[in-house]
Amino acid sequence: HDYGLPMHAAKESGITLHAGAKRSMSDTVAEAEVLDAYSRAIINVVDTVGPAVVAINVRTTGGQGAGSGVFFAPDGYLLTNAHVVGDAEKVEVMLTDGRKLAATVVGTDPATDLAVCQVDNAQIKTPYADFGDSSTLKVGQLAIAIGNPLGFASSVSTGVVSALGRSIQGVGGRMIEDVIQTDVALNPGNSGGPLVSSGGKVIGINTAIISGAQGLSFSVPIKTANWVLQELLMHGRVRRPWLGVYCQVLPLAPQYRRTAVECLRAHKNVVQVVGMEPDGPAARAGVEVGDLVALVGGKVVQSVDDIYRAMSKPEGGPATKPFPLMVVRNGRVLDLQVPFMERPQPHQQGKAGRRLRLTQDDK
Repeated sequence: HDYGLPMHAAKESGITLHAGAKRSMSDTVAEAEVLDAYSRAIINVVDTVGPAVVAINVRTTGGQGAGSGVFFAPDGYLLTNAHVVGDAEKVEVMLTDGRKLAATVVGTDPATDLAVCQVDNAQIKTPYADFGDSSTLKVGQLAIAIGNPLGFASSVSTGVVSALGRSIQGVGGRMIEDVIQTDVALNPGNSGGPLVSSGGKVIGINTAIISGAQGLSFSVPIKTANWVLQELLMHGRVRRPWLGVYCQVLPLAPQYRRTAVECLRAHKNVVQVVGMEPDGPAARAGVEVGDLVALVGGKVVQSVDDIYRAMSKPEGGPATKPFPLMVVRNGRVLDLQVPFMERPQPHQQGKAGRRLRLTQDDK
């Protein structure tokens, strides 16, 4: 029997322990060692990355707000969320040592909900975190969030990567692609803080939770964030290619797939061009109203969001060279080359865009 005695006490009492009891004690020791290793990993992450995480307080015309951020360079540059600082009139960051520093918004990218700020005092050297490689993440691996939830600075929560490649709708209505889903406990104020691997590398920027749900948190992968911050630092904005078409999605009935051109036979839906921006990229490439879009940049498209995804290139920035576009016109397949043109701001778009804005998503 297992009398609950330590090994040496059992021997002194003349009690013979079963092998099962010995294994149970061994398992307990092993579990304790695993827990110690888990704790050491988290403590190491907090010691390594924690000093680079800041609490952000902002003042806007509508009041005050708060969030988190993480320094990525010693000269005071930090990453956070666009929805945290996008409308800020004044930004103040508080370091873990209690120092409060004024900061300036360098640029924001609402399409990915990311922003870059820099502390105003350029003489101050700030602690900073190293970036990891979010493309190597595996479902189930440890994820650690550090931030400022509900005003509680330098709070740490842990969980695992629940899923990869998620899509969520950003503040501006655009879909944010390749998002990391975790079960890490996030609360208002965590926005903009880092998601960190057990190796102490930043793998994502925490951006969203689903209100009322538990264990559903989302982070923009650091691969995307790294591309965005480089664009913001170099150009003050994120340059994205633009197609300049307005489309509708039509179902392709099974009986028509057999007679469709080869590049459309696997499609359940087809994307049809219903309008174009005058002198836009598609118009210059020779696209016509009524064309069916089959491939953009070599990627199959069956929805308007597919076009957006095909033209988003976080791994190497926007294509500044012409990119291929395959369309079907009256049963003929046409391979076109679309010139790179940067997406204009909404007020720069022509009358066709304004006329179709209510019903069609412009790409």
